[in-house]
Amino acid sequence: MDNPEQVNFLQWSPFQTSSDYFAPSTKGFMINYRVQNIEGLVAQLKASGVTVLDDIASHDYGKFVHILDADGNKVELWEPSRQ
Repeated sequence: MDNPEQVNFLQWSPFQTSSDYFAPSTKGFMINYRVQNIEGLVAQLKASGVTVLDDIASHDYGKFVHILDADGNKVELWEPSRQ
C-alpha cells in the first residue's frame, strides 16, 4: 500500500444528534484512521489490552473495526480495499 502518488481524501460525515452510532462513547464524534493489515493491528491491540468493540467487517470498499481509546472515545479503523 506504499503508494505516494495515490490521491486520498478527507470526509466529514455529520450524524443526527439522536444517533447512537458513537456509543459506548459519550462524545458526539468519532475519529476514523486509515490503516494497513487490520487483522494484524487488531491482534496487537487486543494483546495490549485495548477494547475492541466488534469483529472486523468486510465490504467492497474495505474492512472496518471499532475500538475504544484510553479516554473512552470510539475510534474507527479502516483498511481500504486494494484497487
